[in-house]
Amino acid sequence: MNTFDFSIVTNWFDNLLNGVMPLWLTTVIECLLIGVGLILVYALLALFYIYYERKLCGAFQCRLGPNRVGPFGLLQSFADMFKILIKELIPLNNIDKFLFGLAPYLVIASSFTAFAVLPWGRGLQIIDFNIGIFFLIAVSSIGVLGILLAGWSSNNKFTLIGALRSGAQMVSYELSIGLSVMTIVLLAGTMSVTELVEGQEHLWYIFQGHIPAVIAFLIYIVAGTAETNRGPFDLPEAESELTAGYHTEYSGIHFGYFYLAEYLNLFIVSGVATLLFFGGWMPLHIPGWEGFNNVMDYIPSVIWFVGKAIVLSAVIIWFKWTFPRLRIDQLLAFEWKYLLPFNLVNLVLMLIVVAFGWHF
Repeated sequence: MNTFDFSIVTNWFDNLLNGVMPLWLTTVIECLLIGVGLILVYALLALFYIYYERKLCGAFQCRLGPNRVGPFGLLQSFADMFKILIKELIPLNNIDKFLFGLAPYLVIASSFTAFAVLPWGRGLQIIDFNIGIFFLIAVSSIGVLGILLAGWSSNNKFTLIGALRSGAQMVSYELSIGLSVMTIVLLAGTMSVTELVEGQEHLWYIFQGHIPAVIAFLIYIVAGTAETNRGPFDLPEAESELTAGYHTEYSGIHFGYFYLAEYLNLFIVSGVATLLFFGGWMPLHIPGWEGFNNVMDYIPSVIWFVGKAIVLSAVIIWFKWTFPRLRIDQLLAFEWKYLLPFNLVNLVLMLIVVAFGWHF
């Protein structure tokens, strides 16, 4: 494979630092650089996604979307970010101040940690160990605690109803996400993020796993949409019923954290789908087409990963602006009566495919 390996650069930089300073200082500097880099990428991706959804929404509704601030409205997201940063944090009475302040940080920490596990390119991954995909699911589940704390600590009936809806929704749909992930882990035989990507060098898992892999992807993309509280599963933030749901009482940067996490969770769900079903950073390879495969290898692996995730995000955004909002009973019935049983049957189908060696 001709894809550039970023570990060459990272190893060179690590050896350079180790040659001029002690190991502990090298570790501290590398951790600081990785942290700053993650924050920058996190913020820039959020700004891009805000603009991206607005433009897609405008296209779906036959209008222009942002077009005033900067060329083609490119600076609109930056203007909105600056506005949120300078907004006053309004003090509230009769709330649990500690939990009220803690909630947005739990939500952002969950999103940020899951963000760090994604394999951005060949040799370009921050956290990599043998249970990487299990760790990713575990840390992404912490966000629901922040949402529940936000709703309860605000001492407001609308925020509490929104938080309870969100908790029920996220806990329910996490089962379908987990079973979809298990289906591909069963096919791959590993939970290592690196090995999951490398196992798709010649053919992506959505093609290797036949019909069970396609079904797992369809269930994952629906459950992932619900997990991120996006339409048509946005009951926790139903404006016509609950004002703004669980973050009604938040203002300024605290509201910005919830807003930021929502868009980055959209990227994380799309990135995990890319990792599991579409080869992660692996280029598109067609067996027997060596010339085509060689050309694909020259496209940087980072572009492959981010490009696939952005395309899958467009599908999730498409859901929001196409389907009407469900009722809470319809939302939960859809998971427990349809998705979950179907997912269990599909897991057994994948087991049969793997046991008999029917996969590619």
